[in-house]
Amino acid sequence: MGTRRPTLADVAGAAGVSVSTASLAFSGAGPITPATRQKVLDAAAALSYVGPNPLGRQLRSGRSGIVGVVVGDALARAFRDPVSVQFLDGLVSTLGPLGLGVLLIPASEGEGAPAVDPLLESAAMDVAVLLSGSLLEEPPRRTLERRGVPLVVLEGEPPARGTIVSVTDRQGYAEMTADVVALGHRRVAVVTLPMRGDRREGPVDAEREASATWPVTRRRLAGVRDAGVEPVAVWEAPASLVEHGRTAGHALLDRPDRPTAVLAQSDLLASGVLLAARELGLRVPEDVSVAGIDGIDLPWLAPDVLRSVVQPLADKGRAVGEAAARILDGEDPEPVVLPTTQRLGTTTGRAPG
Repeated sequence: MGTRRPTLADVAGAAGVSVSTASLAFSGAGPITPATRQKVLDAAAALSYVGPNPLGRQLRSGRSGIVGVVVGDALARAFRDPVSVQFLDGLVSTLGPLGLGVLLIPASEGEGAPAVDPLLESAAMDVAVLLSGSLLEEPPRRTLERRGVPLVVLEGEPPARGTIVSVTDRQGYAEMTADVVALGHRRVAVVTLPMRGDRREGPVDAEREASATWPVTRRRLAGVRDAGVEPVAVWEAPASLVEHGRTAGHALLDRPDRPTAVLAQSDLLASGVLLAARELGLRVPEDVSVAGIDGIDLPWLAPDVLRSVVQPLADKGRAVGEAAARILDGEDPEPVVLPTTQRLGTTTGRAPG
């Protein structure tokens, strides 16, 4: 028989304290002096005791210590997008020191995939975060609300239990559009993020736009119209990836009546449009202006620096993490709205002619 693993009672005996006091030393809470806590930790180190059983602690507290993050996209796509990576870095850096873990829940995709990921139905989580992509359709939200899981919604409608975190992207997009209009552009096209969960790729008509379920897509299109612009063309991308922006750029710019400015709903889409313009022999910004939103660093576009609406990506992650922590503390946090700023870049200029 192997050597018996030390228990919390062994540590308490070695430290000369009660088991309840030893438990408080590991929980980091309760009426215990720093000296007593250190005595318990020293005894644990001497016995090679690693700490209380986490499952037992979860059962006693009624909490899992897990924050579910519903990505709403295939993880292979999500992790190609610096926007998702920077947001998750801010989120995890906030939750980690609080002893909270993160469970990533991707979209269910492919023929025969369930409408709702089984993790949403059964995984233990204390709070769930709904990212923008997970808001394309309602089943994830309905499932979590039915389970009674409080939500932190990123850029969507307020939940019954929980709060929302958003940015002033509509206002920022309107400001950028107004700047483009001031440069003389009247033929403005827009490359959007997905309208719905079916993730189509191609031109958008009025019926398709009216059916849009993604709040981010709707808000940024509204920002264009807030600046008094009715786009001459709207092209929907199935995801925020460079290759989809390149496809959109060729479709919009390889025509005699091409727009003089293309506004994309992400920097990766905008960079793809810019690459397409180069491939078509068009000068940016002399022949066509290109702009995006996110404010990510794209050094491979050099010498161009993309005109962009800058959103505080890591700060969004931290704000979501702080909201989740406050919900776990029994609070009812207020909605958070973070400001955007403008990066002028080099890819917009006066309209040709």
